[in-house]
Amino acid sequence: MSSKKKNAPLPASSAGLLRFFEDETKGIKIKPEIVLGVTGALIGISILIRVIFPVAGS
Repeated sequence: MSSKKKNAPLPASSAGLLRFFEDETKGIKIKPEIVLGVTGALIGISILIRVIFPVAGS
């Protein structure tokens, strides 16, 4: 019975996306929170550098 469930066709509305995201891939796995945190930190540092060291021409 479990093999019958495993090979069951996907609903037409999902367009195969569910099966695509079930596959595990090799590579680095990073939580989205970490990516957002690092991005925010880089933006904050770049703004801080612009405030501390303003460009004379602009």
